[in-house]
Amino acid sequence: MLQYTIRRLLLMIPTFFGTTFLVFMILQSVPSGPFEQAVMQIKMAKIQSGEGQAVSSSSDKGGMELSEEVLEKLRMQFGLDKSPWLRYLIWLGIAKKEIKYKEAEINVPFRETIKVLGQGKYVPVSLQKWILPYEEENGDIVILESDVGTDFKWKTNEYNILPDAYDIENWNDSKWIIKKELSNNNLALILTKRQGVFNGYLGESSKHNEDVGTLLWDRIHISAFVGITSFILTYLVCIPLGIIKALRHGEKFDVISSALVFIGYAIPNYAFGLIMLLIFSTTSVFDAPILPSRGWRPEDWEQLTLFGKFIGQMKHCILPMSCYMVGAFATLTVLMKNSLMENLSQDYVRTAFAKGLSEKRVIMFHAVRNSLIPLATGIGGMIGVWLAGSYLIERTFGIDGIGLLTFKAIGTRDYGIIMGFLVIGTILRLVGNLISDICYAIVDPRIRFK
Repeated sequence: MLQYTIRRLLLMIPTFFGTTFLVFMILQSVPSGPFEQAVMQIKMAKIQSGEGQAVSSSSDKGGMELSEEVLEKLRMQFGLDKSPWLRYLIWLGIAKKEIKYKEAEINVPFRETIKVLGQGKYVPVSLQKWILPYEEENGDIVILESDVGTDFKWKTNEYNILPDAYDIENWNDSKWIIKKELSNNNLALILTKRQGVFNGYLGESSKHNEDVGTLLWDRIHISAFVGITSFILTYLVCIPLGIIKALRHGEKFDVISSALVFIGYAIPNYAFGLIMLLIFSTTSVFDAPILPSRGWRPEDWEQLTLFGKFIGQMKHCILPMSCYMVGAFATLTVLMKNSLMENLSQDYVRTAFAKGLSEKRVIMFHAVRNSLIPLATGIGGMIGVWLAGSYLIERTFGIDGIGLLTFKAIGTRDYGIIMGFLVIGTILRLVGNLISDICYAIVDPRIRFK
């Protein structure tokens, strides 16, 4: 089992590369991306400020033409000055990313300002250091930078001016490298860094101007709570229900429950959510709304007692969790029923009865165990259903999870968030498939992965 698990983990690597590379290349070729949006914003800003004039539709419908210099800087900003292969390697963190660009003169120092958050608070603090490019006698160009200093003292309004560049003694080797020579004494400098998926960096959102990992991490617990809870409840309800339906096949209970199950299966998750909102969150059926229509938690969450928080949380989760469960509910129930009915007709079950074993022991310890095999193999797929369902369900109920965030990102072409969600989704699906195989081996003693 251990060797099989290791092979499956190794197989995840090319699968991850293939999936992410395909989606990455597709996004790079889709029009109206962040680069085009940035160009349009600059054009509109120039028109509104009176610097530009709208031109005829035959030349440029969006506004005035931008200079090639501006376009080149935008391409550099979005990494479009590099090949798609190199951009993909940069996104992974295998190749170095150009995070800063500066133009400087040889033997002329300049100050680099870095904005950070002070003491964990959302208060920007300016940290500064000196950058000194110089030319050695042999013609080599060396770049030095000083230690980081600050012109702001904590908890005071006093300012401390950094010493002059030539007074600094503790110069360190810089990470800056020379990109090209602009003239005899002018240089174009870049600061490179491996900053990608393998370094724990999922990119930056073009709309939120924030780290994608932070945006997803702040919301993933919301989606995970609803999705995983719905997943567990689905299995806890569907397995006993499928057993009862198999044992009472053809009876009134089986017929009525099958009709309800298939009606729920035929309705899309988001449509079912709208129906539930109409019934329980409006006054169309009841005199007053029973359940909240939007949001993840009550607005007065901080003022509630522990029991009040529990009740408030459950009220906000009932409808979304019902939508998550409705599709998989029918599938798993029918699958459990049919699988159990098939196993009850097998020879080993009749043999067990002939040996005098009780009906309960035969059903629970023999037939049911083998009937759980199809359900165990579908755990990985259920994770995919949870992720896919989070798009529209969170949109329907206004839940600020990763599904709603990604849904908005698709509409605004925020490729950073889309790729970040893809990374999480791909890993969860691959791990889910591995868990399915492990559960398969646990449920069926005949299976021995090697």
